Amino acid sequence: MEQIANNKIFGGQQTQYKHQSGALSCEMEFSVYLPPQAESNKVPVLYWLSGLTCTDQNFVTKAGAQQYAAEHGIAIVCPDTSPRGSGVPDDAEAAWDFGLGAGFYVNATQAPWSEHYQMYDYVVKELPELINAKLAIDGERCAISGHSMGGHGALTIGLRNPEQYKSISAFSPIVSPLNCAWGEKALGNYLGDDQSTWAAHDACSLVRAAQTQQPILVDQGGADNFLDDQLKTHLLVAASEEAAYPMHIRYQDGYDHSYYFIASYIGEHIAFHAKHLD
Repeated sequence: MEQIANNKIFGGQQTQYKHQSGALSCEMEFSVYLPPQAESNKVPVLYWLSGLTCTDQNFVTKAGAQQYAAEHGIAIVCPDTSPRGSGVPDDAEAAWDFGLGAGFYVNATQAPWSEHYQMYDYVVKELPELINAKLAIDGERCAISGHSMGGHGALTIGLRNPEQYKSISAFSPIVSPLNCAWGEKALGNYLGDDQSTWAAHDACSLVRAAQTQQPILVDQGGADNFLDDQLKTHLLVAASEEAAYPMHIRYQDGYDHSYYFIASYIGEHIAFHAKHLD
């Protein structure tokens, strides 16, 4: 875990690190915001998962989250969105919706992806173990959030690990990879053609099967050009109603898929998590 950048912001430290990942078999970079409260005490942590084509830096530089994290005394950890490096396979046509920058937060089982694309284990196990051992973070008080593909990751990882995450939120999430082209391409390549294995990475399927209920907040922009074809928020609304799973799903009129939307509501999301991390 080697520090490669550090900046002071809102009294805390925005830092970027690199390390050799055993789960992904490559070198990875990730970013951490430590609020000023971390100078004297261990602080709770929010994991942020970014979307297609992003790295660990998009949220750090565009969301404006540090101000609110400092106010509530919450650390934010931002992993990258896929394994990286010259030996890591990419989409054969270098498409932006699969391969590098598009790990979908699953453990790939199919060659050639399975050697490196183990993003689920990286986010759930390896990175938290590293973070908790090295930084002033209370790993017992943990929440998860994300955007688009990262919203899918936050919902599915959070729902699958209720003992690890006290709250979940998402912006513009892919709520059902079983029912959209992005999900079909990614899961078909990473997991194979047997769609029965995909349900473990489909938020709607997980909501229907959930044995416990966690606090969940979802914001979706009403002017999002991916809403109808890829995100399909109405499927999560239907699944939560069918399962009697209370979650706060909000449509925000006029907002699109961009970080302008995230910056407009990230303060509310961090305040939401702060209530459940106390």
